[in-house]
Order: sequence, then structure tokens, then C-alpha cells
Amino acid sequence: MGDSLTTYKSKRNFAITPEPAGGGEEGGEALAFVIQKHWASRLHYDFRLELDGVMLSWAVPKGPSYDTHDKRMAVHVEDHPISYNDFEGTIPPKQYGAGKVIIWDRGVWRPQGDPRKALAAGSLKFELAGHKMHGRWALVRMKGKGEKQEPWLLIKEKDDYARPAAEFSVVDEMPDSVKVLQPPADLPETLSPQLATLVDALPSSPEDWLFEIKFDGYRLLARIDGKDIRLVTRNGNDWTHRLPNLRGALAKMKLPSGWYDGEIVVHDDNGRPDFGLLQNAFDEDNPADIVYFLFDIPFHNGRDLRETPLEQRRAILQALLDKKSTDTVRFSAALNAPPEEMIAAACSMGLEGIIGKRRDARYTTRRSDSWIKLKCGQRQEFVIGGYTDPQGSRSGFGSLLLGTYDKDGKLQYAGNVGSGFDAATLRDVKSKMDKLAAAHSPFAPNREIDHKAHWLKPVLVAEVSFGEWTRAGSIRHAVFKGLRKDKKADAIVRETPAHLKEQADMQTASTVQGKLPATLKITNPDRVIDKQSGATKIALVRYYALVAALMLPHLKGRPVSLVRAPDGVGGELFFQKHAETGKLPGVKHLDPALDPDHAPMLEISTEQGLLSAAQWNVVELHTQNANASSYDKPNRMVFDLDPGKGVGWRQVQEAAQLMRAFLDHLGLPAFLKTSGGKGLHVVVPVRPGYGWDDVKAFSQAIVAHMAEQIPERFVLKSGPRNRVGKIFIDYLRNGRGATTVAAWSARSRPGLGISVPLDWDELEGLRGADQWNIGNVHARLDVGNAPWDDYAKSAKGLAAAMKMLGASE
Repeated sequence: MGDSLTTYKSKRNFAITPEPAGGGEEGGEALAFVIQKHWASRLHYDFRLELDGVMLSWAVPKGPSYDTHDKRMAVHVEDHPISYNDFEGTIPPKQYGAGKVIIWDRGVWRPQGDPRKALAAGSLKFELAGHKMHGRWALVRMKGKGEKQEPWLLIKEKDDYARPAAEFSVVDEMPDSVKVLQPPADLPETLSPQLATLVDALPSSPEDWLFEIKFDGYRLLARIDGKDIRLVTRNGNDWTHRLPNLRGALAKMKLPSGWYDGEIVVHDDNGRPDFGLLQNAFDEDNPADIVYFLFDIPFHNGRDLRETPLEQRRAILQALLDKKSTDTVRFSAALNAPPEEMIAAACSMGLEGIIGKRRDARYTTRRSDSWIKLKCGQRQEFVIGGYTDPQGSRSGFGSLLLGTYDKDGKLQYAGNVGSGFDAATLRDVKSKMDKLAAAHSPFAPNREIDHKAHWLKPVLVAEVSFGEWTRAGSIRHAVFKGLRKDKKADAIVRETPAHLKEQADMQTASTVQGKLPATLKITNPDRVIDKQSGATKIALVRYYALVAALMLPHLKGRPVSLVRAPDGVGGELFFQKHAETGKLPGVKHLDPALDPDHAPMLEISTEQGLLSAAQWNVVELHTQNANASSYDKPNRMVFDLDPGKGVGWRQVQEAAQLMRAFLDHLGLPAFLKTSGGKGLHVVVPVRPGYGWDDVKAFSQAIVAHMAEQIPERFVLKSGPRNRVGKIFIDYLRNGRGATTVAAWSARSRPGLGISVPLDWDELEGLRGADQWNIGNVHARLDVGNAPWDDYAKSAKGLAAAMKMLGASE
């Protein structure tokens, strides 16, 4: 390990860089992976896999893709220490790799076969379980051409996670750090388990779920902290003393500290969980037959994993148990078949049903619809409120009177159960009931109750299967399964199957960003709208979903005009200030009084409206210089630097600096953005005080002054012949009804460039006005609107500037 880190250490001055010099704890069987998003001289993604005490590393310029046809270049770089997995920060200027680093994804990886042999052969295949990266992947070495660093390819293997690039871009839709999702944490003393919701149907997107057997047993949490091992029921009761053999088995395994979640069962002769046998194992003091199936790990080795996706938590747990599991403690494996077949097989085998869990679900300490249960038949817990006398040769009692609590806390009668008992069970249940005799019925009044019954304090809880509920609220064809010792009577309610609301339970802001609403229907999603980039209509819609949060502040409150391109870039364009909004959800009409001689103007202030417009083939969105609330008084001026024929990019950059310098001379603030086309926009926020004509006249005076002072650079007239070799500063954008393309809008030009807010310090290094487009916008999302943070508070009145320029007010 020491030798392999020599190159890493030789490239860094650890007295200056915050990067770790070495160290880090190996993961054991759970090999770690991390992907760090790195803004060095160019944005790239550092892909690292733990092996033999170091992190093998590749630099992936474009980041990973879930499209199996994408072969992403991955340059093999020096090994990094394991401690680098936790590094987030900024590498100082003039240091190797200078720039910002975030932990874009992390988790565990499982090589397929011997990873050392695979690496030597140049074909490494593996599975990833992270926040963003899932399923099977491959690293394949290319034939080198004398490069100092080996070129490899990172490729998504075909599996249930693979998705076309036009449908999903993981780097665009999930741009942010995941470090906060696995925070260091002390091991809590108590923990409430996540509970599943009974549902009436399978989820419509089963690929987003994994399924396990629904065990017929007791839910049990294990808190392990070194030699301190506690076994706790779902209600927080400490059962460690009742399960000495299980505690001993866990102690021998020497598992890392954490909370482990699972279920204890006892199998019958056919290998099926049997609830009655589980009870006997306790009552006969014979816990040796108890098996503990573990299926989750909400806390692990000093980290809180509750915000970590389920699939990653299970991968960590499985890796721990792969070499440590015993006959007593086992991993609850996911079922590998279509869910319809799983539920059918479970029922035919006499099992209770299956449990479904969203692969991306967080661990919530409550009941949640990200975990669901689908039962073969109807079965639930009931409170025992009384019993009837036995008939014929039967001893003990005839049947148990059952109930559930309603929302008002009243015990409602739910029928009785008289089958499912053997002689031993009759004696056992009767002995327990004898201690709970009561003088009065615990049930709410009900004519169906046998009034000759013997009443009980409502303490005992019975597990009962049954055929159906009657209209009167009683169960039919009931069969007793056993008494439950792990559930409180006052928590027993009638369990009604819910209709599953299909949505991810986990998501942070970064993971839902860019996700299209299920209600949005895209027509002709695969139609290519830009031949240069190959971008499709769905790619444009997804782009607007991705930048909606950044774009809406530039749209809200302002009249908007739409540029539609039904035939794509190069086809006929339709510029619309007015439209019927009935088929454009989220797009609304402004007050007709703002422009009384025309149809109402439009506003887009929600993501729904933005996506509706994109579905309607809108490529560009333009806004006016005034808010609808004070439409007669503009609150900004825009100067569009439009280069003529023969003008180079360097001249455009210099023109912007000259424009800024003159505005600064006038005491006016200036903000910069790319146009997404050929030029730059200089935007001046102003305090509303003057009307449209005055503001337009003042902006024209500014441009006239610059054209007069620097005629070799600038021109006042807009015609193409007038601006050959010069730049026209378009002041006409400042007239009433005139518009300018909004920040983050795409342009209906080849390449689909976008208009992006800039810091003035970035101007010198800018490569062009269309440097960012809908395909590479992920490289800019982390900057977002930050260069314009001071925009609103920078606004100034125009009176002093007008006076200085000599313009009339």
C-alpha cells in the first residue's frame, strides 16, 4: 500500500492542500467506492474503487452514463488513500488538481470474480450500490497509443437499471454532494423500526422495488456496540434475556457497531416460517430453533445510514454477512422474479405474502408507503375482549371475541375465532385469560356480541387469518395463529389496504431536480430537434426540468414571450406574446388592462408552466423589462452586444468590458450573461421611476455616446451593412413590449446554446457565448445564479446618470 501511494504523495504539498496524506479504515468485505466531482482545469468525475488498502482511481471527463451504448473515457490515474473517500473541499490554486471537490456519490462495490486478475486482463466487471450508481458496470482497458496514463472505458452493463441517455442523465439530474446523507453519528440508545403499509395492488413500476418474503415471526432490532448487544422488539421491549442463544450467536460474529433490523422465525419441517412454532420456542424455553433474518442496517460503524438509499444499506449489510452469517443469523435475500410470480409462489407455498421496498427509500422510523406488504390472504392482529364457553368435548373455551380500536379509542367488535387451537394452545390461552377476568364488556355496544360471554381486560393480542370482512364489520372463516407478545393492544386497528402512491420516499433536492412529473405527457419525445447535437425533444424538456429552480426567478412576474420551433432548429419559428392557456397548465394570462389593445400577455411562474411550454415545442423564453405589478415603469435596461460579420470573440469580450466601464462611470451597476448565441448581454437593474420612452431614450443615448467615442468598435445603426467588423449594441430591447431571452433559456440555434449568468471575473476565460448548452449544463449547475446574488439590491435610480450624460429627464 505504501509504494502504491508514492505517486499520490509526490504530487501534493500537504502543508498547503487540505487533502489527506494517507490513512483511512478499510471496509473489510464491504469494499467502498466513491465518485468525486472535481472542478479542476476542466470539470471531471474521479471514480475510485477500494482494493488492497487503497482507492484505485480513474478520471472520467463526462461522468458516468446509464446508457449501455455510451462508452465514457476513464483515464487511469494514481492510487489514492482510503481516507480520500471523505474529502470535500477546495484544493488551493497552483496545487496539483486545484479546484473544488465534492463527494458526488459513494457506496459499496462488489467485483464479479477475482478483481486483481480482471484488472490485469483489462476487463473489470462489478456491481455498484450507491445513492446514484446502481447495478452492473464494467471498466475496459483500451489499446494505448503511448499515453502516460492508461485509457479505459466506463460502460453500463445491461440490467434493470440501464436507461437511454435521451431519457435520463444521472450527472444532470443528480448534480449535488451526497456527503450529508451518511453523517457521522453516535449510536442512539433507542430506535423505532420502519413499518410497511398494506396495499391493494402491486406497484406499476416493479423495477424500482425489491421484494422479500414476508416472514411469519416477530420483528426484532439488534443494537450492537462492541460486547454490548441488546435485542429489542418493535415496541421497544428488551428481549435480550429471552434470546440468550441469539445474543451469543451475534457476539461470535463480531459485527461492527450499529442497529440491525430483521425478523425472528422458527421453520416447520418443510422449511416454512411457522408463527405457532415460534411461540412454542419461547414457551418451552427452546430458542435454539430461532432464526434471525436481517434485512436492514439503519446505523453502521459510526454513521447514520437512514438517509442512505435502501439498496446501498442492504449491500453494506450483505457484505458484512457474506462471511459471517450462521444458521442462526442470515441475510434476507431479495426475490428474483416478476412480482406477480413471487406473490403467487408465496401463496402456493403457504407463506403469508411478500414485502416490497423502494430501492431508493430512506429508512423512516414510522409506517411508510416506501415499504409495502402484499398478503396472500387476509390476516391481522385483534384484541381479545372475551370468550365463550366450550361445547361438547372441547375444554378451555369455545371461541375468542375479537376487536379493533377505532379513531376515537373505542374497541369495536370484529367477530370471533374458534378454530386453529390444539389442546396445548387451549390450555395456554385459557390460563392467560383467567388472570384478566373483567366484570363488564370492553367493547362498544354491538348487538352481535354473545352476551353470555366471559369478559376480559383488553390486554391480549391474537394473530388471526380470515376469509373476509362482512358489511357489519366482522370477520368470517377465522383461524387462530397465535398470541402476539410484541404488539400493544391499544395500537391494534383495522388494517385497510391502501392504494399505493408511487413516489420515491428518499429524495433530497438534488435527486428530484430534473425529474419529470408523471402527469406530464410528452408527444414525439424521440424527435430530433437539433441535428448538430442530436438532441431530442425529451432532452429539451428534461433540460428545462433540470434548470427550473434556477430559471423561474428570472421569469416570475414578467410578461413572457415564447419562441416555438415545431420543426426543430432550422425550421420555421413562431414568436408568440399571446396564447390560449387551456392546454398549457401552469401558463397564465396577465391582467388584460396591461395591454388593452391586444390579447392578454403571458406569465410563467411555475415549473409546471415551464414544462408545459417545452412540451408545446417552445425552445426560447423571452421576458420584458418590467414586472406586471408596475408595468408602466421598467426595472431594468438590457444592452445586447451583437457582433457583425468579421468580429472575433476577443472583440466581443473587450466590448463588454468597455460597456461595463462606461456604466460604472455613470454610477450604474452592470451584470453579465451569455446570450446563448453569438454575443453577450449586459443587464442594468434600475429602480422603477421612469416610463418606457424615457428609459429607451436614455439607453439609446448611452449607445450613441459609445459609438461616438469608439467608432471603430461600436455602431448605433442595426443594419448588417452598418456593423461589418463592428458591434451593434442593441438598445431597442428597452422599448415597451420588447423582450430579451431569459437567463437559462435555450436558443433555437444549432447546438442549443443557453443564456447563463456570469461573474465579470469569468469573462476573460469564456470561450464563447454558447459555451454552455443543454448537453453540458451540468458543468454550470453548481454555480447557478450565484454571480447575480447582488442583482436585486444593486438597483439604482436613473436620475443622476441621466444628468451626467446630459440626457433630458
